[in-house]
Amino acid sequence: MAKRAYGIDEIALVPGNRTLDPSLTDTKWRIGNIEREIPIIASAMDSVVDVRMAARLSQLGALAVLNLEGIQTRYAEPEAILDRIASVGKDGFVPLMQELYAEPIKPNLIAQRIQEIKQLGGIAAVSATPAGSSKYGTVAAKAGADLFFVQATVVSTAYLSPESVVPLDLAQFCQEMPIPVVLGNCVTYEVAVNLMKAGASGVLVGIGPGAACTSRGVLGIGVPQATAIADCAAARDDYHRETGNYVPVIADGGLITGGDICKCIACGADGVMIGSPFAKAAVAPGRGYHWGMATPSPLLPRGTRIHVGTTGTLEQILTGPAQLDDGTHNLLGALKTSMGTLGAKNIKEMQQVEVVIAPSLLTEGKVYQKAQQLGMGK
Repeated sequence: MAKRAYGIDEIALVPGNRTLDPSLTDTKWRIGNIEREIPIIASAMDSVVDVRMAARLSQLGALAVLNLEGIQTRYAEPEAILDRIASVGKDGFVPLMQELYAEPIKPNLIAQRIQEIKQLGGIAAVSATPAGSSKYGTVAAKAGADLFFVQATVVSTAYLSPESVVPLDLAQFCQEMPIPVVLGNCVTYEVAVNLMKAGASGVLVGIGPGAACTSRGVLGIGVPQATAIADCAAARDDYHRETGNYVPVIADGGLITGGDICKCIACGADGVMIGSPFAKAAVAPGRGYHWGMATPSPLLPRGTRIHVGTTGTLEQILTGPAQLDDGTHNLLGALKTSMGTLGAKNIKEMQQVEVVIAPSLLTEGKVYQKAQQLGMGK
């Protein structure tokens, strides 16, 4: 039996009886033992986060996650490698990625990158696959990491592996790590609850919606984000009622505009993780390109490289002033303005606003914008 699921583009937020000035809204949230002013995380992708990006986003009140199994920890001098990725043609991209990511990960570079972020005054949040977490979790914690993300296309507490492979025990890992651990990704109530019971300090929601991800086409799996977030947020609320432990839900992937972020929080997310919007920043390591985390797979690449261009500074994208008319600049301003229009004083109230199914939301009355490729017609 199939159930209907909805994506972010299919819903709309309904104003209530109250409005308030955007300056009165409070967007603070907490993950683990860390409080942030902005509920936006830059995803652990090599085209998005390096040491400079992690430090600067921390300073701006947001958060960024460094990929411990990427270019930054395989090469002491990653700039030349990133230049090669940006300059290769379409046909040579996947073979080049498989070649470059075959270089071994170096534990000393993991420690070095974490220390570099800390030296610049940043919060050192890092990410690895379950297998990478087994190898490098202790290294990252000893180096001074503040948050550890265990991420894969799908993560569950019930994993069957060959006899020769010892799978990562998520509950044991969370218990033994001296820092908060965020687990993901998932899209269902049951798995979200199980990850929370395992000791997650946060749960990532989203399978396949990312701009550079092709898992939905290659594997045929995923749940549209509006439904996935709502189901996992329900799991969070039930778990909180039963245990008193509040585990934030983070919408991860498929978010391009400020409106997308607003709708994710209205569906129940506490924060969001985004990649391609930050890949457009002038300081982003991708040089105007963005690629999926699973793209370098030597067996079955589940991602591609897309050209996103460079549209402005990191500050313009996150906090403005906006220089574009398509909702991709001043993401924080969009969130605060939406909250004010909806009468939501904080994230918790934003999670309670009315949501309606609205397939025509992005097309109704926009014929001129579409014809002229302006604003919502781009």
